[in-house]
Amino acid sequence: MEYKYSELTGEIIRCALQVHSFLGVGFQELIYQRALQLKFGNTTLNYTRELEVPIYYKQFQEPIGTRRVDFLVEEKVLVELKAVNQIEEVHVVQVLNYLKAFKLEVALLINFGEKSLKVKRLVL
Repeated sequence: MEYKYSELTGEIIRCALQVHSFLGVGFQELIYQRALQLKFGNTTLNYTRELEVPIYYKQFQEPIGTRRVDFLVEEKVLVELKAVNQIEEVHVVQVLNYLKAFKLEVALLINFGEKSLKVKRLVL
């Protein structure tokens, strides 16, 4: 079955797998984020790290805060990293909220904190 941006998400996952294979588990999220940035830098992927977007309440024009996503790849796929024992529902809800805030459709929630790399593909 072909999913939206499946070639792109496949490339992102391959990069994450290589980072996880080399580093294993036990590091802070920031370490994996930096390693994945280096890996992305050795590909043709266009990405932005720690992209920030303002958050608004209803129709009001003044932002009430900002959210920062780990990576935005090709201006299409949001990538959020975790380094936790397991992905929980709160992490999924967080990424779905990010998709709404960034007005995007596809995200990858990647957890480096488990023995095997865990990836959740989320679609809004």
